[in-house]
Parts: sequence; structure tokens; C-alpha cells
Amino acid sequence: MEQENKRKKPNIVLIMTDTQGTNVIGCYGRPKMKTPNLDKMAKEGIKFQQAYTCQPVCGPARSAIFTGVYPHSNGVLANNMPIGNNIRTIGQRLQDNDYHTAFIGKWHLDGFDYFGTGNCPEGWDPKYWYDGKNYIEDLTAEERKLWRQKLNRAGNIHKYEITEEFTWAHRCSDRAIDFLNESTKSEMPFFLVVSYDEPHGPSTCPPPYCDMFKNFHYNFGENIKETFENKPNHQEIWSASTNLTKLARLGLLSRIVMRMYFGCNSYVDYEIGRVLNAIDELFPETFVIFTSDHGTPLLSHKLLSKGPAMYQETTNIPLIVKWKDKSLNNAVYSHPISQIDITPTILDAAGLECPPFLQGKSFLKALEDPNEKIDNEVFLEFTRYEVNHDGWGGFQPIRCVFDGRYKLVINLLSSDELYDLKKDPEELNNLITSRRHKKTRRRLHDKILEWMDTTRDPFRGYVWEERPWRKRYTQGWHGSGKTRPRKDDGYEPRARLYETAEPVDKWEYKK
Repeated sequence: MEQENKRKKPNIVLIMTDTQGTNVIGCYGRPKMKTPNLDKMAKEGIKFQQAYTCQPVCGPARSAIFTGVYPHSNGVLANNMPIGNNIRTIGQRLQDNDYHTAFIGKWHLDGFDYFGTGNCPEGWDPKYWYDGKNYIEDLTAEERKLWRQKLNRAGNIHKYEITEEFTWAHRCSDRAIDFLNESTKSEMPFFLVVSYDEPHGPSTCPPPYCDMFKNFHYNFGENIKETFENKPNHQEIWSASTNLTKLARLGLLSRIVMRMYFGCNSYVDYEIGRVLNAIDELFPETFVIFTSDHGTPLLSHKLLSKGPAMYQETTNIPLIVKWKDKSLNNAVYSHPISQIDITPTILDAAGLECPPFLQGKSFLKALEDPNEKIDNEVFLEFTRYEVNHDGWGGFQPIRCVFDGRYKLVINLLSSDELYDLKKDPEELNNLITSRRHKKTRRRLHDKILEWMDTTRDPFRGYVWEERPWRKRYTQGWHGSGKTRPRKDDGYEPRARLYETAEPVDKWEYKK
């Protein structure tokens, strides 16, 4: 009977990339980007048109995906910061419920450097663990230096005769396919994560991909002409630090630098296709999810790389799901959805209860009915880019909400932003001081303050409430006047109330 119950649990695979927004994927309106495998997956499943990262930085974004709680709640406020000791990952939760769990590829959540420690964390099978440290240990000292410093140009790819077997992506795919083949010998359900570093720089990719975009010119759109009029000053400072806008004007950037990124974008699609083909052959009824941690501006708004800005190019990420006989084919979900919902959805698919500590919702219902609205709005944040470096703007606290049309961005140390994406999809016209949008602005501002309270945001306080365009003054020094004990996570005992030392019986108290 126990074996029979295990068979009923679905196999689940989560595939993800790094630095790949919807602006570089064919099925999201960019057919020239050559991503046939992801396009095919979208035709066989459902494409979430307005999916959003929780924070446009690698580590924090991944922390939300794999824990189901926002970065400000799980401790990963920036790159090179670890998940809190009292936070469980989806790997731990599924492993504790009879799943064989394996993570292959970039982790970026151990609090160490870019490559990781090489050590498998709790919740995953060490046999298949293969983070950046493991990859570079498989390379010679010469190959490591080559990869990091020279393999970002097509000429060197040919000079050093780089093949797909050299790349981290290919080795991750090989291990994923090995895992799938081995899983045919077991009755245990599995949860497999395949996490590619590509197309993130150095964007190493073999022929023909390194040459595929040699003469290609990317359509940047009107926001490459950004003037920063009525925009946060930190964005202008950020833009001025790059020296790349001149290259863009000369048409050189896309030919010299971005062609490798675009080529690697297509190459990682090829590697994803290898894994998808193995799933279709061996386990066709698998619940498959594809996403990326964040996008990249590609010089939109004259910005380079992700960071403290909430523009679409960086925050609107791909999310494609297919599940044979349980999801529609070639369907589009047009409502906003957040990556905070991925862990609750996986738990729901596995038939497990979602503990109240998690801050997202399951979107399984949307797979059968794209009109099913899961989230009324989605929330995003930024604290800082990285703790190992002093650059990238340092501390730039941002909280953001998007309701499907309007996006409000509170830049705590700078000026705020409000955009109407229906009328202004390129986010050039900041409406933060528009009298016509006063009610919309206040409604969304209240949503942000409520979200910060209910998620126990450690940075919440009256400073977020008192903005130049709104003197609210309702919270004051004592905040909202409520105590919110930590909710149950399914592992720890209930928190005890300070005043009584007894376990709490509800999640919110007036002071």
C-alpha cells in the first residue's frame, strides 16, 4: 500500500536559467531570439504572460523561489547571503515527504562566493549536486581562467575549439538526464531542479550559437532614449557609470557584446531541450515548470545589468508550465503572478498542505482555467545587490507593487515612480505627482504598507509611509500598532507571546 501511495505522487521538474527575461524568448513576442524548445513547451502547456521575480538579483530571487517566502523574510537580502537557519527549502519539505530530490546547477544560496561551496545542502541528494564550485573543480587551472576571461567572444570560442561538452550547461543537462534514467529503476516520486547559469555572463556557448547573432541588431525600443526626467536620481548615477550608451548609439554593442549573450540564450534553450526530450521519453506525465531568476535591461532606460530598478525588462520573467492532461495546451495566463507562488504550487501538486508561514499561493487552478485570478497584485523588493562588493549602488531599499496595469515603486532613498503600463508600456512617463492618479497611487501605497506589515518586513516603518506626495502619518513611531508572531512552518513549535510566554493562538495582535 505504501508503494502504491508513492506512485500516485507526481514527478516534478523545475528548470531555470539565470538572467533571462521575457524580452529574449521567442514565445513572449521575440521570435528572432531562436528559442524553439521553450516555444514548443509553451504550445504544450501554459505561458504566464505577466510573471514577476520577487527581487531582480540572483540570490534573493532564488531564495523566494525555493522557500516560498520573500527575501526580506528568509534572510537573503543580497547576493552572497545565506538562507536563514530556520527557513526550510522546497527540497527539504519534499524530501521529508517521500520524494527523491535532486538539485543540479547554480544554487547561489549558501552565502559564499559566486560559485558556491561545492557542498550539497540539506534537502537534496549529494550524488547529483553540481554547483559552480563542482564545475570549476572539473576544469584545469588554465580552463578556469579561459572560461572566466576569454570565452565571451566568438573568436576565442573558435580559437580554443570550445565544444558543448566544455560548458557548465551541458554538464548539468548530462547529469539531469542521468538522474531521469536512474529514476526509471525506482518507484519513488522525484523532484528534480536543473538550474543553468547560462545565459548569464560570460555567456560561453559553442558553435553554431556563438556565431548565430553576428549581424543581428536587437530592437531596444524607445526607452533606450531615457532622459531621466522626473526619474529617481540613483538611476541616472547608475547609467552614467557605464560608458556603454555611446557604443549602443554607434550600433556596436549588440554586435560586439550582446551577440554572445543572445547566442548563449539560444544555446541554453538547446540544453533545456535535451532535458525536456528525456522527460517526454521517460516520464511524459511529469509536472514541468520553467522560469528564470530575473531579466536584464539590455540598455533599456540606459541601464546595464539587473539592479535597483523595477522596469519590465528586469522584473518580468518567463514562467511556462506543462503537465500532461492537467494543464491546457497553448494557453496564456494574462494576470500577474509571482515567483513567490512556485513553492506553494509544487507542494499543492505533490498533495501536501501549504503551511501558513509560506507567503505565496498555489496557481494549480490556473493550469486548467487561465481566467482564474490567483493574485490581485504582485510585490517586488530590493535591498542591495551584493555584500561581497561595495559597488552596484550599495544600499538601495525599494518596495514595489504591480496590479496588472499600474506599477508603484517606492525608492526609499530617492524619488518614487508610478507607471501606467497599459498606456505607457515602456515606462517612460512617471506619474508619481499626477493629480489624476492620486487615488490609484494611494491605493497601491496602502497595499505596499500592508504587505510589509503582514510579511514582517524587517525594514518596515513610518519612513515608507511619509512620502513627498503623501503625508499619511497614521503609523508614526509605533508603526501599525500590531504584533505579528511568526507563523507555523510545519517544523518549529508555535511562537510564544511575549506577555504570557504561552503559544500564540492567532497570527496578529494589537499592542
